[in-house]
Amino acid sequence: MRRLRVPVLISLLAAVLLTGCVKRPSPSLSPPPAPPAPPPADVADVVAVARSFVGTPYRNGGADPGGFDCSGFTQYVFSQVGVPLPRSAPEQAAFGERVDRRDLREGDLVFFAIDGRTISHVGIVVAADRFVHAPSSRGSVREESLGVAYWQTAYATARRVVRR
Repeated sequence: MRRLRVPVLISLLAAVLLTGCVKRPSPSLSPPPAPPAPPPADVADVVAVARSFVGTPYRNGGADPGGFDCSGFTQYVFSQVGVPLPRSAPEQAAFGERVDRRDLREGDLVFFAIDGRTISHVGIVVAADRFVHAPSSRGSVREESLGVAYWQTAYATARRVVRR
């Protein structure tokens, strides 16, 4: 009886291997399609949303229309057009593509080192030489000129997160 079992098992094993019962990936199956990319954000929408909050009160740690700090403001504005940003100004300064100061365009993020060393403030370019930001000194979101001596001195870098 033992002699019969071994040849039967070998025969069954050979039959399984030869009949292709081992599951192999089919060359005709393609990988699942990638999810569709989100539509590109429109720079005009970024500018319009940013300007719509002029006058909104400053609130330390604020990231909603009830009150904004600088990076909460930029994060919220970009989220409204489908672009996620990190929360803090230094994290946002490492996001996107670096832009030379001479090449600033609407929708670019501009960063400032108020103490001359550490990035501590951010705003959104809305026109040639104009940006919208949430400064604490006057208590509300406002539009200002990048040409003001204070901002020229504190300017640190700029990033582009929305393409035209």
